Amino acid sequence: MPAPPDAPPVRTAAEPVPRLRRWRSRRVRVEDRSMRPTLEPGDRLRVDTGAYRSRPPAPGEIVVLVDPEDPTRWLVKRVRAFDADAGTVDVRGDAVDVARDSRRFGPVPIAAIVGRVYRVYLPLERRRDL
Repeated sequence: MPAPPDAPPVRTAAEPVPRLRRWRSRRVRVEDRSMRPTLEPGDRLRVDTGAYRSRPPAPGEIVVLVDPEDPTRWLVKRVRAFDADAGTVDVRGDAVDVARDSRRFGPVPIAAIVGRVYRVYLPLERRRDL
């Protein structure tokens, strides 16, 4: 299925991932169906934890954030909007019928964003850059 129209462009395999990004990245596993069809349960992701040090999240980017209802968990969501005045981010799941996102818990502070998802690395048949 194609990505939503506001999704950022997909990088080609010919573009190398900067070494610094790999060094500071975290690995995350998708647990639920809230980002289907973009991400499936069991997908393993690489997350750039330094992506937003010099700029805010852009609409369409996929981010990992601290769950506002359970700070011991992380969520994977797509950025819908960034409010610079309030310093908050509106996040949404791609699967509207099952996603728990800003429609339920409201916008999240920028400090709750762990980083930007830039690659699905496992399973191998789903490996790609985001």
